[in-house]
Amino acid sequence: MKITSQMVKDLRDKTAAGMMDCKKALGETDGDMEKAVDLLRQKGLAVAAKRAGRATSEGIIECYIHAGGKIGVIVELSCESDFVAKTDGFTEFARDLALHIAATNPVALTRDEVPEEIVKREKEIYVQQALDSGKPENIVEKMVSGKMDKFLAEICLLEQKFVKNPDFTIQELITDLIGKMGESISVKRFARFQVGA
Repeated sequence: MKITSQMVKDLRDKTAAGMMDCKKALGETDGDMEKAVDLLRQKGLAVAAKRAGRATSEGIIECYIHAGGKIGVIVELSCESDFVAKTDGFTEFARDLALHIAATNPVALTRDEVPEEIVKREKEIYVQQALDSGKPENIVEKMVSGKMDKFLAEICLLEQKFVKNPDFTIQELITDLIGKMGESISVKRFARFQVGA
């Protein structure tokens, strides 16, 4: 199949990948747009894995104030170069991330950062619920493990489903952005403020 410049443009619009990468992906998939998108995403994951250990000393601080001024978020999104930090895609992602934090109120960035007392309290509740339902001891542990896994995924920013597109977690979006930008990108920290909380 002949790969047209319009096909390349359409794929670039969908993925923000480079022109030559789009042309090559379309060539490898015989012009199948969906397969080409998947191929570019897979390559983005490979690039992200290679770049994961690199230092991220540049970036931006993005703020979001929810309508009415009752909720505010500050997030630090880091990358390797000032050039990437100034791109529209990077700043737009930082804005979306701040909006997401305002909406979901994550407790921590990763599971390692969740305060031990929260984990302990939640686990005790799940154990008691399972015991009260009359489940045997060996089943209780499996139930609690599954519930804890789900609970931690809901309160850790990187594991949360993105509010604008629940098909992806925040970490998957960051990985995708790394593939598009060609640099290591990470969320350094965030703070969420709410009036009266």
